Amino acid sequence: MAEHLRWGILGAARFAREQMAPAIHAARGGELTALATSSPDKAAPFQAFAPGLRVHDTYEALLADAEIDAVYIPLPNHLHVDWTLKALDAGKHVLVEKPLAMQAAEFDAVIAKRDGSGLLAAEAYMIVHHPQWQRARELVQDGAIGKLVQVDGVFSYDNSGDPGNIRNTPETGGGGIPDIGVYTYGSARFVTGEEPEEITHAEIAWENGVDIWARVCAQFPSFRYHAVTSMRMHPRQEMTFHGTEGVLRLTAPFNPQVFGQAELHLSRGTTTEVARFPAINHYVAQVENFTRTVQDGTAYPSPLEFSRGTQAMIDAVFAKAGKPGT
Repeated sequence: MAEHLRWGILGAARFAREQMAPAIHAARGGELTALATSSPDKAAPFQAFAPGLRVHDTYEALLADAEIDAVYIPLPNHLHVDWTLKALDAGKHVLVEKPLAMQAAEFDAVIAKRDGSGLLAAEAYMIVHHPQWQRARELVQDGAIGKLVQVDGVFSYDNSGDPGNIRNTPETGGGGIPDIGVYTYGSARFVTGEEPEEITHAEIAWENGVDIWARVCAQFPSFRYHAVTSMRMHPRQEMTFHGTEGVLRLTAPFNPQVFGQAELHLSRGTTTEVARFPAINHYVAQVENFTRTVQDGTAYPSPLEFSRGTQAMIDAVFAKAGKPGT
């Protein structure tokens, strides 16, 4: 393998252009080498910050490129499993956007292919690469807030003005829970290391076949959980871990630098300690952790088994609430 991990991207998605391609380009140990798109106009912004970028006009051509070690897949949700398997078959390491699959059982073929190939395949669950979440897990599991009693989460934005967005389209695996429920659900699992025993309440509002608002309550082994997600509300995000001796609150848990500065507020008694993380780019951190795992076997912060657990919780939420037509 080359000294630098050589990356290719399947598709010129806006998120890839604005976030992940610059992160790959900036990450230590990585190099953005190629892009697959049939549109020169879509390729131009990528070439502007990555001179020499090779452009393939099909996904298959990029996967056949022997000078690519890893691929990033930002395609619509319903295409993730298929192209992840194809990339692994082509001998490429894979970082695929979340959710990797639309059902937890669909992870199994990818996990088996990962294990059989010896390659790294991971879901692009970027938040756990941010030090605010590493620190939150340490504080909660070390007893900084006493015995954990309640976890509350909210993540909302409004894309009602963009009806053609893939998140608003059921055929492409859209919906608020697949898009942002992975954060409110998965972050609670990451911090606590626990899995839900029961979804006790799931209330969902639907529009054109996708969930646009959801309120979920769950019982975990040692705490209760409550979260709201929505694609039709003013932007808001917050995660709170409430224990017998304190409260830990993350003020910009999912989109730091975009929604606001990442801060941890630890309140105990009459005092509040604030830890600030003003300059961390969790997309860059994600790529660098991926590279380290490939190059020296460092444990990856969110393996596919973790991502499968979040999808299992999503499946349980939909089963509790019921989907339209079921």
